Amino acid sequence: MNKIIKITCMSALALTMSSCHIYNKYELPQDNAVAADYRQAVENQDSTGLAYMGWREIFTDPLLQGYIEQALANNTSLDNARLNVEMAKAQLQGAKLSYLPSLAFTPNGGTASYGGSHMNWSYTLPLAANWEIDAFGKILNRKRGAKASLEQTQAYEQAVRSQIVTGVASTYYSLVLLQQQLDLSKRTAEIWKDQVATMEQLKQAGSTTEAAVVQSRANYYSILASIPDLEQSITTVNNSLSVLLNTYPKEWEVSKSLDVEIPSEAVKGVPMSYLATRPDVAAAERGLATAYYAVSSAHANFYPSIAISAQGGFTNLLGSMIVNPGKWFIQLAGSLTAPIFSRGQNIAQLKVAKAQQEQAINNFENAVMSAAADVSDALVKINKSSEKKRLVDLQVKELEKSVEYTNELFILNHQTSYLEVLTARSSLLQAQLASLSSWHAKTSALISLYQAVGGGR
Repeated sequence: MNKIIKITCMSALALTMSSCHIYNKYELPQDNAVAADYRQAVENQDSTGLAYMGWREIFTDPLLQGYIEQALANNTSLDNARLNVEMAKAQLQGAKLSYLPSLAFTPNGGTASYGGSHMNWSYTLPLAANWEIDAFGKILNRKRGAKASLEQTQAYEQAVRSQIVTGVASTYYSLVLLQQQLDLSKRTAEIWKDQVATMEQLKQAGSTTEAAVVQSRANYYSILASIPDLEQSITTVNNSLSVLLNTYPKEWEVSKSLDVEIPSEAVKGVPMSYLATRPDVAAAERGLATAYYAVSSAHANFYPSIAISAQGGFTNLLGSMIVNPGKWFIQLAGSLTAPIFSRGQNIAQLKVAKAQQEQAINNFENAVMSAAADVSDALVKINKSSEKKRLVDLQVKELEKSVEYTNELFILNHQTSYLEVLTARSSLLQAQLASLSSWHAKTSALISLYQAVGGGR
C-alpha cells in the first residue's frame, strides 16, 4: 500500500509543479476599477446604517407590517427561492464528501456443474473502497465553486424577499392613495351637491341665471362620474395585494392616516458602501467567484486523475481452486488516468469557461452601475417629492381661502361671477389631488430607496 501511494504521489509531484495556479483562491480582479470600488465599499460597511435597517423600521404602519409578514410566510416565489438555497446546500455537501473514499459492498455467489460433477457453491463478500487523490485541485475547485454558488443563491433569496416586501408596500400605499382619492371625491361631490341646491335657490330669488345652475349641476355629475373609476381601481389593487399574499381576492383594510416617517439616514444621503449590501450586486460578485472556479476546474481537466482502490472481504474462491471453508482476501491498486484524445474537448471547455468568466465580469460591472444609479434616483426622488408635497400643501391652504372668499363675494355681495367660484373650487380639487399624488410619490421614493440600498433584513 505504501509503495502504491509513493509511486502515485511522485508521479503527481512532477506535474503539480507547473499547475499550482489551479489552487489559487478567488479574489476580486485587481485591474478592474469597478471591482476596486466594490472592494472598498465592502471594507467600509456600517452595520448601523440604512442598508441594515429591517423593513419593520422602514414601514411602521401596523396594517402594512401584518401584510408583509403574511406575504413572506405564504409567497410561493420566496418558497421556491428557499428551496433553491437548500439544493445549493446539498450540492455543497456533496462536493465536500468528494474528499472521502467511496465504499461499496457487492456480495455475489454462484454454482456450476461440469460433466455431471457435483455442484459446488462459491461466494465472495467484497468491500471495495476507491479514493481519488485531489492532486490537481479538481475536487477543491468543485467545492469552492459550490460554495460560491450557494452564496449566490442566498443572495438571490434575499433579492426575492426584498421584492416581496417592496411589492406589498407599493401595493398597500397605492390602495391608501386610491381610498384617499375616493373619500376626497365623495366629500367634494357632497359640496357640489349643496352648491347646486344653493344655485337653484339663488335662481329662484333672481340672483343668478339658469346657465349658472346648469353649470354647477354639470360639475356635480363630473365629480360623481370619477367615483366608479376609482372604485374599479381599488378592486384591481385589492386583487393584486391578494395575489402577493397568496390568498383569494378580498377587500383589504388600509390606514386612513397619511403619516409616513422618512428615516433621517435617507435625508442625509447614502454612501457607496451601501451598494455592497444589495443582494443583486452580491449575487453578481459571487457569480464572478463561480466563474473563476469553473475556469480553474477546466484547467484541472488537462491533468491526470489519480486514484487508489482497495478491495477486501471473505470468499471460498481463490485462484482456480475451490476452497472450503472460505478465507479472507485483500487487493490494492493505484491508477493514473491522463487525458489524451479528449484534449480538444478540454480546450473547448476551457474557452467556454473563460468566455463565461468575461460575461460574469460584465454582469458584475452592470450590477454595480445600476445599483449606483438606483440609489441616486431614489435620493433625488425622496428629497424632491418631500419638497413638492410641502409646496402643494401651501397651495391647498391658499385655495381653501380663495374658495371661501369667492363664495362670500358671489352669494352675499354678488361682487363676482359664478365662473370665478367654479374656477376656485376646481383649482382646490386639483391641488388636493396633487397633494395626495405628492404623498404617494414620497412613499414610492421611500420604497425605492429601501430596495436600492439592499432591501434591509
